[in-house]
Amino acid sequence: MPQIPEKIHELTVGQLAARSGAAVSALHFYESKGLISSRRTSGNQRRFSRDALRRVAFVRAAQRVGIPLATIREALAELPEGRTPTRDDWARLSEAWRSELDERIKQLNRLRDHLTDCIGCGCLSLDSCVLSNPDDVFGQRLTGSRLMTEKGGASTRSSRTKRTPDPDCCD
Repeated sequence: MPQIPEKIHELTVGQLAARSGAAVSALHFYESKGLISSRRTSGNQRRFSRDALRRVAFVRAAQRVGIPLATIREALAELPEGRTPTRDDWARLSEAWRSELDERIKQLNRLRDHLTDCIGCGCLSLDSCVLSNPDDVFGQRLTGSRLMTEKGGASTRSSRTKRTPDPDCCD
């Protein structure tokens, strides 16, 4: 990892990418989403303060555990005066995100445990298909085996009246 001398207080996007391990395009994306910020030189080049390294590390760590960027942005916005997150900030925020992650882990475990029950054909009329029709939510609203999109964007099913698997979907 290239070292940046302490006397340099601003980084180019290339230097930030090299030090953070994030692609330049990712840094531009983070900036467009308000996760990091830069100033422009008279030549219209981006310059990032050194603390952008810690912000990028914070964003990437949160992303790795599945935290959505919108949630990360909200967390960063709560910091006083837009300062860089500290170790204490990370501890506080990660504790707040723990229940969301625990719920996601439960869902993934449920999916894993029921994977062998899935016939994988796209048939949504089976009461026991926990992968594509958990708790038979589609059967509670409509009948039929296939989802279709209406003009209004709402999901509905074909006009079949019997709740049986689609004979065309399985061998």
